[in-house]
Amino acid sequence: MAATDSHEKPVIAVRDLCKTYFMPGGMSQSVLKDVSFTVNSGEFVAIMGHSGSGKSTLMNILGCLDRPTSGVYELAGKNVSDKTDAELAIIRGREIGFVFQNFNLLMKRSIADNVSLPLIYQGIGEKDRYERAVQMLHKVQLQGYEDRLPTQISGGMQQRVAIARALINNPKIIFADEPTGNLDSKTSDEIMELFTDLNRQGITIVLVTHEDDVADYARRMIKIGDGRKVYDGLRADYEKDEA
Repeated sequence: MAATDSHEKPVIAVRDLCKTYFMPGGMSQSVLKDVSFTVNSGEFVAIMGHSGSGKSTLMNILGCLDRPTSGVYELAGKNVSDKTDAELAIIRGREIGFVFQNFNLLMKRSIADNVSLPLIYQGIGEKDRYERAVQMLHKVQLQGYEDRLPTQISGGMQQRVAIARALINNPKIIFADEPTGNLDSKTSDEIMELFTDLNRQGITIVLVTHEDDVADYARRMIKIGDGRKVYDGLRADYEKDEA
């Protein structure tokens, strides 16, 4: 059972979502099969599954980086299933923040420049971009690092920069794809505590991970197996069922 409240309007709604890759010679591979669920504003959801389960493909569709072969995906009440690449890019810039395993920072640009990068595409001036970057860096406890380069800080701090960049557009939702995959356990805990704090502030977070200790930070878990949704409910209840 989905851990959602039926009277709330979901920020994410997917219905009968399928993704098939077509290859030369008439071959095809079905990666997602009839996946349906909703996510309400303010939830913290972990999407889990083994390698090859389809969880990363699902994340790419939810993040408007890819489109489903069939089914419906509504983001903030709008159907985005059949949008063009240009339309999806606009939606990503306005509605979504991303945090990736490899940080995806520009190593020769300052930390402030990295954080404010999404604002360039909105035509916001350099002074305003810098001021907003400073505000976001303060939010992730990196005040005073604005003018340093990413190469001058640790991996955990680089991920905080990536989180600040994800926050700068005031997104409706943050998608985090294996955000602790390149970090040691202590730093991973610090990053997950930061996500937890952001969620307490009302930010919706959808996290893809294969690590149980990372998923434990989320209240709800959606598990994908062989392209299908095999569990959707409270993380704690799943652990009880597995015990």
